[in-house]
Amino acid sequence: MTKKSNIRWAVFLIPWLLVIATIILNLVNGETFNALIMTLTSFILGNFDWLFALMAFICVVLVVAAYFSPFGNVRIGGSKAKPILNQTNYIWIVLCTIMAAGILLWACAEPMYHYYAPPGNITPKSPEAITFLMKDIFLEWTFTPMCIYGMPAILFAFLFYNAKKKYSIGSMLFPAFSSKMADKASPVIDCICLFALVCGMAASMGSAIFLVADGTSSITNGAVSSTPSTWTIIAVIIVAAFVTSAISGVMNGIRILSTINSRIYMVLGLFVFLFGPTAYILKLTVEGFGAFVSTFCQSSLFISAADGDGWAMWWPVFYWCNWMAWMPVTSIFLGKISKGYSVKEAIRVIVVFPALFSVAWLGLFSASSVYYELAGKGINDAMVAGGTASATYAVLKQLPIPVISIAVFLSIVFVSFITASDSNTNAMAGLCTDSISENDAESPAWLKLVWGITIGILCVIFVRAFKSTDALKYLSNLGGFPIVFLLIIISISFMKVMCNPAKYDTFTEDYDELGRPIPSKRLKSEQDVEKTRKKEAKTQTT
Repeated sequence: MTKKSNIRWAVFLIPWLLVIATIILNLVNGETFNALIMTLTSFILGNFDWLFALMAFICVVLVVAAYFSPFGNVRIGGSKAKPILNQTNYIWIVLCTIMAAGILLWACAEPMYHYYAPPGNITPKSPEAITFLMKDIFLEWTFTPMCIYGMPAILFAFLFYNAKKKYSIGSMLFPAFSSKMADKASPVIDCICLFALVCGMAASMGSAIFLVADGTSSITNGAVSSTPSTWTIIAVIIVAAFVTSAISGVMNGIRILSTINSRIYMVLGLFVFLFGPTAYILKLTVEGFGAFVSTFCQSSLFISAADGDGWAMWWPVFYWCNWMAWMPVTSIFLGKISKGYSVKEAIRVIVVFPALFSVAWLGLFSASSVYYELAGKGINDAMVAGGTASATYAVLKQLPIPVISIAVFLSIVFVSFITASDSNTNAMAGLCTDSISENDAESPAWLKLVWGITIGILCVIFVRAFKSTDALKYLSNLGGFPIVFLLIIISISFMKVMCNPAKYDTFTEDYDELGRPIPSKRLKSEQDVEKTRKKEAKTQTT
């Protein structure tokens, strides 16, 4: 039975009113407001780049340590916990939640930036630049961002299900701080994280809008042009879709959409592999991944200090800041759906599988982008003339039946953003109530509706005003600044739990006399149990 939701009005209203104030300031004097945001972002990235790079690297180290430590055997929710989702749905929901529209936008565009404008110590338009661009794009989009999400997600899942802490980002301050201090700080932390995520989601939505608008213009030969009116119509459709899906709940909207999206991903990926520059894709992916692995530590901590050209500040460090802005709320959702899986299993699903998928996707599209640019197909020229999104369509036009392939790509963009927004809207609404529990995981529909509409309005106003998502990205990164300090505390909490989970776990029967976790088998998921029950009932009826 669903209990009555008690709204945390301060947690809901403060970030919501901040968003409204942001909209008003933009309408009053958008250029000045945007210039101020850019100045603050430049200051943060220029002076704290070392901290962002260091904390991103620490997240990777902690996830690897957890996987191979006894903590990896701990089962989230206890040894008798049934998973909410079966593994297939769990994998695809996680993947679609993390990916959103970002990787779809940048897989073809980012290689062009790095090929023509790499760091100062690399010659532009050289073979060295090609190897570097593949290495860098793997760094920014694969294992490190997944670990930035994965480490806090595992910690939250353990604290929520095993330590019986509240459904709050602030709960992750424990055990670095006492429970009393964590509870007091929770409302403030939740407010900051909600504001940062709203801006991040609005920026990601802007990327999706530009991708859809440019793609629609491409397949209609300009009959439907990419204009502010078109952007607004697309935004209304996207908001209506993800809010409807969010209201339907995790087991309906998100699960169905992620399953559909997984199949479309596979179809388009296979199509590019078979009809694109297959041999070059394989060669450059293998070579680039080798460079990525062999220089991982150096690349992770590269901040252009010696070169002094500021390149890293606007690429990997910018990404770390953006990932961290999304991290708290996204990790809450990922942790919530991880019930019934061991820590080691959850790491595979949240970190390893999405990272490997990203390697494959980037290998397909980034390598193709480079190949066609070198072949004189004008990928960079198309991007310069039509914007970042145009690079992807310029690549797809080199393949057979571009009208169909672009239409399929558009469907991926649309469904990917809806799935990611759906899951994050669920988490945002949940943080605004104090009634989320292990057995009652859905928040009021009206909260999801309010947050969805607010994100849509913020996105449309900024996109129409600046013709880009840059202002929203900078605003989101401002939210990432305090969160990097939160991540330090979360890392300390994670280390304490990892070293002695028995101390904080309420399921004492899951540990031996020395306090070591006892390995247990994963039970059949609630989703599969329900399928079996319905199947048996149908059989009996017939």
